[in-house]
Amino acid sequence: MYVCITGVKNNQDVYLKQSYRKENGKTSSRIYKKLGKYNTLLEQFAGDNEKLMAWAKSEAAKETELYNERTGKVTVEFSQAACIPMNEARSFHAGYLFLQQLCTELRLDNICRVIKGRHKFKYDFHAILTDLVYARVLSPSSKLSSYNFCKTLLEPPKYEIQDVYRALSVIAEESDFIQSELYKNSNFIHPRNQKILYYDCTNYYFEIEEENGLKHYGKSKENRPNPIVGMGLFMDADGIPLAFDIFPGNQNEQTTLKPLEKKIIKDFNCSEFIFCSDAGLGSANNRAFNSIGNRAYVVTHSLKKMKQEDRDIALNPTQFRKVGSTDFIDIRTLDETDEEVFNSIYYKEVPVVTGDLDETLIVTYSPKYKAYQQKIRSRQIERAEMIINSPCKKRKGKNQNDSMRFVKNTAVTNDGEIAEKNVYEIDAEQIVKEELYDGFYAVMTNLEGNIEEIIKINKQRWEIEENFRIMKTEFEARPVYVRRDDRIKAHFMTGYISLLLYRLLEKEIGNSYTTEQIIETLRSMKMTLLNTANGYVPSYPRTEITDSLHKTFGFRTDYEFIKKSMILFKQKLIYYLGIWKMELHFKRKFL
Repeated sequence: MYVCITGVKNNQDVYLKQSYRKENGKTSSRIYKKLGKYNTLLEQFAGDNEKLMAWAKSEAAKETELYNERTGKVTVEFSQAACIPMNEARSFHAGYLFLQQLCTELRLDNICRVIKGRHKFKYDFHAILTDLVYARVLSPSSKLSSYNFCKTLLEPPKYEIQDVYRALSVIAEESDFIQSELYKNSNFIHPRNQKILYYDCTNYYFEIEEENGLKHYGKSKENRPNPIVGMGLFMDADGIPLAFDIFPGNQNEQTTLKPLEKKIIKDFNCSEFIFCSDAGLGSANNRAFNSIGNRAYVVTHSLKKMKQEDRDIALNPTQFRKVGSTDFIDIRTLDETDEEVFNSIYYKEVPVVTGDLDETLIVTYSPKYKAYQQKIRSRQIERAEMIINSPCKKRKGKNQNDSMRFVKNTAVTNDGEIAEKNVYEIDAEQIVKEELYDGFYAVMTNLEGNIEEIIKINKQRWEIEENFRIMKTEFEARPVYVRRDDRIKAHFMTGYISLLLYRLLEKEIGNSYTTEQIIETLRSMKMTLLNTANGYVPSYPRTEITDSLHKTFGFRTDYEFIKKSMILFKQKLIYYLGIWKMELHFKRKFL
């Protein structure tokens, strides 16, 4: 609004006018309100024109504010001559607000309050823990870099970096308590499906050479020549992390299962489930442990490592059945060019006695899986041929997926004489050996009944591998930069909470988007501060994912302008929304 005086001398009017934009894009103005006759108003101010104009401008400001409140429009003034304040941040991250609400629903504040009651410290433990989690999701890096990143949140840290390092020891010490409480509280967000529990292990490397504590040289899953630390992770049937533990890098993974599983049975009141893992963790001892009480198991089984007589029975092409049928099939007679046949799964059951265990080996055959294996192998053979024809130094194949396993080194002639130089060629015998297993897969179980369900249970095992991938790739949990054992455990505790939050968020918005899409969206959600007296404007694109987030969590951050006071209101809103949703889940479950 602005003041305008119109008319002829001795007959002038004082108006408030409003600028607006026409449909064609051109600007214009219109009379908004008449303040009165100029001469009459002038008399009221004793003939002082300056006082009159000052009053008129104040009326313009009031009317502008009232109009903006009614329409939601805001007027912000800027100066072309004024510099922005020194060292004042202008860009802030807002994606953490959705993670913040999940933390509220998980009652992480209460968990931290209990922990604070057991320890003597004055820093804000809850703020440090949640900030470390937000940073792990939105900008994974070192603890110092995470602290600096958190200064770009709408609510910057009120603690110091030394408090972060002190808190790491507490996080490590209270790891078991935090996990058990998060499990209990997570049921109010997404009821946990603990009918099937998946277990797997991986390891993470350090950018150092010295061994001590948890850091030891071992078999690195990434073939890194660095000390490693191992991590064992339990996941429920919906792909949501359940519990974890870490162990020295040189410890046998098979021995890590029982301690963590016993802890779950005791602390999580979770004793009846089907255990599922890969062959490396499905040892006879671990299978026996999961055959007692109300537990059962489904574990993958290596056909290549079976006794010859058992392997011959498993790979015999006869006595197979199609899933859903009782008729026996010789898989050699299948027309694998037929689409239905190509996409079908065939199986046979082989009774096995392992010590005191009565088990069933379920061997499956899939033409689709066979084609996939053949495709992968052909690419590996192509790479092997390129290596043979290249002048580079040859090496031995390190694992079963290394292309060099198809390269044969001949050091003698056909006459048995020592050759003048090594001859490298494709190992045709090795290819034939591997082709025997194309399309075949096997699991060992003590379950009886629905074969289709058993196959389905094992197929879902990919999700736990996906959890590790997210932690390693998206959350950059390695290399590990902290060195003390307690800080190493705290590092993985914050990574575990980050993974839990992400999986819950994924479920909340309906599993409609990829991990990369969701994470990138959260990281892109930034606000630009116009000036300290006004507020923020979103500086991220509005998409289907942002709309889904806003709809699911019950608040919006994508208005054209957001007052600073509204940001403070949103924090309270997020807290009370979290409490309300938790109470709602509680009522639905128990009433």
